Amino acid sequence: MNAAIENNRDAALRKLLGDRVDSLPRGITSVCSAHPLVIEAALRRGVSEGAIVLIEATCNQVNQEGGYTGMTPRDFRQFVEDIASVVGFPSDRIILGGDHLGPNPWKKLPAEEAMAKAEAMIAAYVEAGFEKIHLDASMGCAGEPVALADEVTAARAARLATVAEGTARRSGRRPPVYIIGTEVPPPGGATHALDELDVTTPKAAINTLAVHREAFAKAGTEAALERVVGIVVQPGVEFSNADVAIYQPDRARSLIGALREMPGLLFEAHSTDYQPAEALSALVDGGFAILKVGPGLTFALREALYGLDAIASKLEGDAVPNSLYATMEAVMMQNPANWDSHYHGSAEERRLQRHFSYSDRIRYYWPHERAMAAVDSLLNRFVDDIPETLISQYLGRLYPAVVAGKISSRARDLCIAAIDSALAPYSAATIV
Repeated sequence: MNAAIENNRDAALRKLLGDRVDSLPRGITSVCSAHPLVIEAALRRGVSEGAIVLIEATCNQVNQEGGYTGMTPRDFRQFVEDIASVVGFPSDRIILGGDHLGPNPWKKLPAEEAMAKAEAMIAAYVEAGFEKIHLDASMGCAGEPVALADEVTAARAARLATVAEGTARRSGRRPPVYIIGTEVPPPGGATHALDELDVTTPKAAINTLAVHREAFAKAGTEAALERVVGIVVQPGVEFSNADVAIYQPDRARSLIGALREMPGLLFEAHSTDYQPAEALSALVDGGFAILKVGPGLTFALREALYGLDAIASKLEGDAVPNSLYATMEAVMMQNPANWDSHYHGSAEERRLQRHFSYSDRIRYYWPHERAMAAVDSLLNRFVDDIPETLISQYLGRLYPAVVAGKISSRARDLCIAAIDSALAPYSAATIV
């Protein structure tokens, strides 16, 4: 890694991690999920590695109105800390972040109404002790273009930062660090097939910083700009319903060079789900020291749950009337808002996407009462260890660790292990 870029990374990570670490890691994984098993898996890995764990909630998952999880920022903090208490992970080694914080949940409203709600959301996040805030006002609201000019986005980001700064002062909280960026991948992945992604140009990345610097100064919130640690750019990494664009370092070389002109900053990589370990490591080498992952973790969990569903049917002689798959299909068909506009094609293609898409929009439905009851019922059907031969057949990714005695063959442990297997490449890429 270029020395200037390495110095930038270290300076930014020091601002983010504070005095929590003696020696800096190469980077940090940002776990973007509100599923309790995902949070548990991340914290258990944190225990084993003695690492800091960064957990982020999105504006759609968690906001002052509850989001799709029904949790406010304060609720989410308590939710995470309760899990940490169970697994024995110190809560002071958790960093909570807010992702895509801006008007997105209310973008069908006029801009002023949507921004007022975004301001209330930012205040709620900071009051709850979230320390890392991604300011994302890049989306158009009612009557506006889908993508806004950089200057408009930056002005709205500065407005939100001003609220965050004032809230931190009034509540006695540590002022947060910020992520900015106008070339932001859509939350949850692309909805179209991926041909070739346009990598952010160095000029665009440098301009992002320049327009934010100007907007923050105009808003009188220069102190917030000093705590900007990273910029979201597009390095050529994305996933859609059926495709994954794998990182190609050569395509991002000129973009990476732009970091030399942005002292103290790093790049934050969104949509890194499903990237192979060598691609994640190459991203960190290039200054993308924050790697965000979310749907890829619940995708791994869904694989494990469906595998267990199949195992249960075999153990019970194929006489299971209500499979987990059938329950989730019914729940999603009765509540289509979180998948209908994202999945396309024939009825059969859309059915497959509901359950097996890389974008994993089934994750929105696990908090549903019927879904939670179905998962509990499934896990409770396993009283004894699961035969290794059935794990080989239906949970092949976990079979080698089971036969090696590294993980147990209990149903819940297998779910945690499935998520952990998706987290492992991130640890390999970010921990020195």
